[in-house]
Amino acid sequence: MTTMNVMDAVVKVMEDEGVEVVFGVPGAAILPLYKALSKSEKIKHYSVRHEEGGTHAADGYTRVTGKVGINLGTSGPAGTNMITGLYTCQADSIPQICITGQAPTTVLHKEAFQAVDIVEIAKPVTKWAVQVKEPAQLVWTFREAFRVAQEGRPGPVLIDLPLDVQKAEVEVDFDPTRGGPLHFEKPAPNPNAIRQVVEMILAAERPVLMPGGGAILADASEDLIELAEYLQIPVSPTYMGKGIIPEDHPLYMGVVGLQTSQRYANALFLESDLVVGIGNRWAERHTGDLDVYCKDRKFVHIDIDPRQLGRVFRPDLAVVSDAKLALREMSRVAREMTDEREAGEWVERVDELRSTLLRKTDFSDVPVKPQRVYREINEYFDRDTIFVTAIGLYQIFGGQFQKTYKPRHYLCCGQAGPLGWEVPACIGVKLGRPENTVVGVVGDYSFQFLMEEIAVAVQYRIPYVLVMLNNAYMGLIRQGELNYDMNYAVDLAYEGPDSEYGIDNVAVMEAMGALGRRVHEPDDLQDAFDWAVRTSEERRVPVLVEVMCERETNAAMGLSIDRINEYEPILDGVRETAGHVVGGIPERD
Repeated sequence: MTTMNVMDAVVKVMEDEGVEVVFGVPGAAILPLYKALSKSEKIKHYSVRHEEGGTHAADGYTRVTGKVGINLGTSGPAGTNMITGLYTCQADSIPQICITGQAPTTVLHKEAFQAVDIVEIAKPVTKWAVQVKEPAQLVWTFREAFRVAQEGRPGPVLIDLPLDVQKAEVEVDFDPTRGGPLHFEKPAPNPNAIRQVVEMILAAERPVLMPGGGAILADASEDLIELAEYLQIPVSPTYMGKGIIPEDHPLYMGVVGLQTSQRYANALFLESDLVVGIGNRWAERHTGDLDVYCKDRKFVHIDIDPRQLGRVFRPDLAVVSDAKLALREMSRVAREMTDEREAGEWVERVDELRSTLLRKTDFSDVPVKPQRVYREINEYFDRDTIFVTAIGLYQIFGGQFQKTYKPRHYLCCGQAGPLGWEVPACIGVKLGRPENTVVGVVGDYSFQFLMEEIAVAVQYRIPYVLVMLNNAYMGLIRQGELNYDMNYAVDLAYEGPDSEYGIDNVAVMEAMGALGRRVHEPDDLQDAFDWAVRTSEERRVPVLVEVMCERETNAAMGLSIDRINEYEPILDGVRETAGHVVGGIPERD
């Protein structure tokens, strides 16, 4: 009887599921799968420098393509290194499958080298974590993994493969593609519930549509805009919903929240009387004080996961549905119930505050103020540019100032917020959308977490641009309302090529075969961006624009009501807005 290795069957399943890109780090306990993968003509493998970097690269690939990301690693620390990436995907509803090698089943209980119970470790940060103990279960375990990762609220899966299971043989006439991918349905809304939603919108004087990241994952942008325009409802995306509606659209109301927000959005939110959340989480950084957030307005919550409904506060109406299907049904019912509406006083109010409650960005200071960096970013890069960013003061400034016009064009590890995410995520994003300019906006501290992944992009000729806001100061920690003296811990500078800023990040890029340029003057930013985009594509390597920023710039965020008197409001009502929903504190211009 002629046989084939069971890992060959697993690779054929992945091919049949549409996998084209895999990230990973090879090691002894995963080599049978790697051998099978080397025979594939459909799947390209990219060797990353760290398993966490592999999860983030796969994450970025998924966010721009909608395809399930794949990351491989060996046993022991390879799997534990993936936990941060799994948590990030779980928090932001990103479908990913991580595959780990494992010691043979016969020695798992005998202190085998690098044998850790990765399934138990991964369970809290995955939708499903499983160890396959029988070779005959492999094909359908992988089929189920793709279904689980994508069904309902998407998320990550971990599959652990003992070495003896990987080495098993099956008959060559076995067809692993027989039966095909497992079917799953997206839940459609209850028609009566949708009719109630539309009735509540028509009865409201100042309604708001609030789409979150789930609406982007559902590819519901066009459906959202169609409904908003028909009923003339302002749209306030959550931070994770940035890009679902162009920020120059007349109905764009801005982002509400504590940090990544606009003060005109917070002011308008406090005037609203109905908020319809679609695929959002009502996360703490968005809502702040729930007593203030929920007061004097009604809420509808539409989400694909019934376990999400009422998790933070009880909405007046809850609807279980895929975001796209819900919005389509709302548009259909709205057309039955009313004629297309004209913009009224509420939409005019949005335009009024959006054009007046603005913050200063045209600073000419040296060192450069972060606000000026984002002003130049908005002016230079076109609407098709895909931005990737992570967590820190630069993320907060990005949420406050950066303009976005298309879904899946502003990507951030929002809920988990792992530092270093954007460096490998840019790799996956560029592989998924090679025709687009990809720009990672990064802080100096975040860059140092996973900067080794620059070497991966150089190795595989993957071009992208990094714009670094370097203040060498852990600015968010220093600014944080912690009531602790943190100055002893936040300074990252030391004596070096530039004594105020420590590490020479341009030299780091060059050491790995990439390129970079330091910018000290704000008027030089446009030329630096132009050089970086052109050089990156010509040389096919990452290029860094390192902007030497003011060390102590504060972001307007997170102040309690008793401190608002320290700031001068520029319009009536800003004081109350900033104190309760936050994000509206004016700069000292």
